[in-house]
Amino acid sequence: MPLSRQDIVRLYFEYVDHRDVRLMDLYTDDVELLFPKFGSGKGKADMQRFGEKMGAMLNWLKHDIEGLHIIEAGDTVVVEGRVWGEMSDGTAFPDGTVSQGRFCNVFEFEGDLIRAVRIYEDPDFPSTDQVRIDALR
Repeated sequence: MPLSRQDIVRLYFEYVDHRDVRLMDLYTDDVELLFPKFGSGKGKADMQRFGEKMGAMLNWLKHDIEGLHIIEAGDTVVVEGRVWGEMSDGTAFPDGTVSQGRFCNVFEFEGDLIRAVRIYEDPDFPSTDQVRIDALR
């Protein structure tokens, strides 16, 4: 029995958390990516580059896969959730004060493969962007 798109999205987060290379098998060859501060990318090579950059910043990452809020409409799946982790310097996040570990991803599918993922999350995971924190608090 084939996986549902919601199951594929859950598998995506599991693969991300475990740095599992099978993540690339979930994408079309021309997959598109959007992530704050990274910008946009196209193709599996850009997804690989993004993963390497994130991997260099983080010791570990854990998504609350069971607690994901998932909305499916046609070829689009929107996911809101929570994430925890540790930066490469040992700083844990979220701090629960400024950073809350919340994210929203918008996936677009082509059949059973992800053709686009737009990740809406503040990449300042440990709340070190003091200029913006001071301006908004």
